[in-house]
Amino acid sequence: LTFCQEFLNQHHGGIHNLLMSDEANFHLDGVVNKQNFRYWGAENPHELFTKNLHSLKVVVWCGVASFGIIGPYFFEDESNRPVTVNSERYINMLQTFLIPELTRRGLLNGAILFQHDGTTAHTARNTMRILRDFFDGRIISRFGNLNWPSRSPDLTAPDFFSGDT
Repeated sequence: LTFCQEFLNQHHGGIHNLLMSDEANFHLDGVVNKQNFRYWGAENPHELFTKNLHSLKVVVWCGVASFGIIGPYFFEDESNRPVTVNSERYINMLQTFLIPELTRRGLLNGAILFQHDGTTAHTARNTMRILRDFFDGRIISRFGNLNWPSRSPDLTAPDFFSGDT
């Protein structure tokens, strides 16, 4: 609640310029995030789900705002195989996908507030340096201009709609 009050105090009407972003892992073996499965009942059903330790998956980034959806962007290597997100790959996505897409849409005009969570790939020094070049004073993140609250995935549209909560 404190974060929301701070945001509204600092950015009157800024909710319409807010680009919320995140990645999600979509496992291709039919198993989904076990945190999404909760059973309530008088008795324990003793349900067990098995899954491969390193199942095939797709790693997808997207941004959601009142002006539309940006993405999806798939994190892949040169052979189109899914890869995990690190700061180098995240910076590459920013430079080759997000910034050009915002420019193409005429949205890189100094009004967009950029939000992402506090993972290491998002908050590495080189990542934050790139973000400050394009979103100076308008970064909502750990080490940003407005600190994103930890463990708060339910505050973003990408987390809610991707099933990553």
